[in-house]
Amino acid sequence: MICLFDLDGTLLDSNGIWVEVDRTFLGRRGLAPTPEYEKTVARTVFPAAADFTRDYYRLPDSPDAIMAEWEALAEEAYRLHAPLKSGAKELLSRCREAGAVLAVFTACIPALCEAALARFGLETAFEKILYAGTLGLQKHSPDCFGQLARMLGAPPGDCVLFEDSPENCAAAAKAGFKTVGVYDRYYDGRQEELRAVCGRYVRSLTELL
Repeated sequence: MICLFDLDGTLLDSNGIWVEVDRTFLGRRGLAPTPEYEKTVARTVFPAAADFTRDYYRLPDSPDAIMAEWEALAEEAYRLHAPLKSGAKELLSRCREAGAVLAVFTACIPALCEAALARFGLETAFEKILYAGTLGLQKHSPDCFGQLARMLGAPPGDCVLFEDSPENCAAAAKAGFKTVGVYDRYYDGRQEELRAVCGRYVRSLTELL
């Protein structure tokens, strides 16, 4: 069995960081996030999110420059402040004790993910850390999880995804993954949607201990 964990909003209470990054980044340019922008960026991985931001707001910045500024704005929070979700560390230990292979699949910037995991002593807890942006995968696409299962060398039915995003859970379920929906306040108004697409739903990871 492979236990595949999302990072932001699932293991780490960090979705709010990106809300502030968007506000600060756009505010420096006299702009503000629109509902359309927030919805699109929330389901888009790097570097496609930077391409979209540049085109949506007609910015002169290159995608690389946009990503560098985002990373600089988020770096301190990941390195020093963003907390683990309650029960996260204990759940990882339980899964390992049960003989599961642990992996992370995240849309986070690699350096930020690595900084957060290192702060909690989890840099060696996972057999694999897979970055959607590096792999060119969109997490809301079922094709993404079919490819992911092949990368992990396991049938989709032997993979369990722990994830807070309704779109990503729906995509994984369509690909044949088992899914555990994890509450995060970022998706507070979409919890019934998350429940509907997941085999199991929890308000806290502590419910799985």
